[in-house]
Amino acid sequence: MSEITRDTLMAHADGQLDPAARTALEAHLAAHPESAAELAHLRRQADAIRTLYPSLADAPLPARLDPHRLALRVQRRRFAGLARAAMILAVLGTGLLAGWLLRPWPAGPDAHDRLIADAVSAHTVYAAESRHAVEVEGGDSAHLSRWLSNRLAAPLAMPDLSAQGLAFLGGRLLPAPEIAGGRAAQLMYEDAAGARLTLYVTPATGLGDRQTEILPFGADNALYWADATFTCTIVGPQDIEILQAIARSVFSQLSPGQAGPYRDL
Repeated sequence: MSEITRDTLMAHADGQLDPAARTALEAHLAAHPESAAELAHLRRQADAIRTLYPSLADAPLPARLDPHRLALRVQRRRFAGLARAAMILAVLGTGLLAGWLLRPWPAGPDAHDRLIADAVSAHTVYAAESRHAVEVEGGDSAHLSRWLSNRLAAPLAMPDLSAQGLAFLGGRLLPAPEIAGGRAAQLMYEDAAGARLTLYVTPATGLGDRQTEILPFGADNALYWADATFTCTIVGPQDIEILQAIARSVFSQLSPGQAGPYRDL
């Protein structure tokens, strides 16, 4: 194998390499730990996607994406010079479009599912960083709190999780296209063994979907909760019981005085 690319790693993660290529790649991974780490991240992301959207793998190809239909559409556009032919195609296209718009579409993932997926993806990317894990260091937590509060348009505290054995490393601002305002805060913590935990916090979605959720993602677990002010997804390798205790502490600091959604955890 002449070159190991990200496409090669993705193909290996999906089980699409032939035996010879797989053997060559495994030899490369043994000598290049950074490639092995990237492969592990790709597998974790794939596990997250399969957990959140288990039905997509077996879902049939939508008729609108059928290659024969797409090729026919291109061919028709090439030979649409005659006015009559163009009119016929326009009417046909309008009918097809109306049919697609009026057909019952399968329900998409809920807002909380999309936020959990974003939180797990951000954790996978930044928890593995050494020098650039956070944008603002934890030692400047007062500035970080003001900055993120302004961006999220909600008063965001920096939860103290020292009682749970977690040191605050800092945080960063992230895009959150799934919600109004389009911004999220990621706060990162680390235990004495170097295991990292992140909080992915957004303003409340106001959509009234699920209030709590717990999901496993490979070596990590994700715990989601929402209240009238924030949504928060906690991602880390800790056991569920430990994440529940952390969630209680985080909620009491982010939303003091509110009835805790973690009562269902």
